[in-house]
Amino acid sequence: MRSIMTLVPYALTRPFLFGLDAERAHDLTLATIARLQNTRAQHLWQQRRISDPIKVAGLTFPNRVGLAAGLDKNGRCIDGLGAMGFGFIEVGTVTPRAQPGNPKPRIFRLPQGDALINRLGFNNDGLDAFVSNVQRARSFRDAGGILGLNIGKNAATPIEQAADDYLRCLDGVYPHADYVTVNISSPNTKNLRSLQSDEALEALLSALNARREALARKHERVVPIFLKIAPDLDDAQIEVIAATLLKNGIDGVIATNTTLSRDAVKGLPHAEEAGGLSGAPVFEASNAVIRKLRGALGDDYPIIGVGGILSGQQARAKIDAGATLVQIYTGLIYRGPGLVREVAQALATAR
Repeated sequence: MRSIMTLVPYALTRPFLFGLDAERAHDLTLATIARLQNTRAQHLWQQRRISDPIKVAGLTFPNRVGLAAGLDKNGRCIDGLGAMGFGFIEVGTVTPRAQPGNPKPRIFRLPQGDALINRLGFNNDGLDAFVSNVQRARSFRDAGGILGLNIGKNAATPIEQAADDYLRCLDGVYPHADYVTVNISSPNTKNLRSLQSDEALEALLSALNARREALARKHERVVPIFLKIAPDLDDAQIEVIAATLLKNGIDGVIATNTTLSRDAVKGLPHAEEAGGLSGAPVFEASNAVIRKLRGALGDDYPIIGVGGILSGQQARAKIDAGATLVQIYTGLIYRGPGLVREVAQALATAR
């Protein structure tokens, strides 16, 4: 009965939300979840979590489906989103200082392509507010959910000083994270993706790993670090990234962020808007990167596959491509909470 009750409200709510400006709908949804989480009203979207435990990077994930970063940038809705049945939730990207992001409008739906374009630009309330929100979350983690905290750099910070921002964020989130994700792949912060190049990536990951060692001694626990990369990489770039991950003791990789390519959505309304394209059009590009990473990193290295999952079958395809875990975002917008259970069930039965 609860499964039916979770699906019906979204079927009724989606036309209203899709009638609003995309960012207004996003903000309204998060405000509602933040207000109602951990109350009786949370049952409007709550689903029993599918049990499919797996140990990855020293952490036991209750199941293999997670929420990708970007939906809840300020970590306000961890418990409410977790109630949808996710095994893990990733929030952020957070930057050291609050920033407004890019000018509006900056989110565009492409319903004919099951896609979104966003150029938000790491809009968030800053590190202190983020950590306070994370500390208030309780029910998701009490029930065994895994929480990832995603960190980035401020737009105003020169790219040459980017490491300073990442280190400051790592210091702030480390005591509160099950894992930390380093986001160097958003297309909406100028020059950010240049950090994926060999020398810049080596310098950044080396600095982060050294700081992690100091933080591990201080807090008496080792928090895994993952790196989130773009789908718009050639084979040589992927090889360099894989080698740099292994050299610097980084625990996993998230593949992938949004794409700059518009090949799959040519001619659709909003297709030429600037920003990162997510949803169905990035599915194959993401899978291609995952396959190449798996070949370069070996059988056991943790890879979180994200990009274009709108069904349980597509989630299984991510695993078949080489992913260890999966994340959804745009699929949740189009399909609603029922997608979480569908994906978790599909992956559990695929074992």
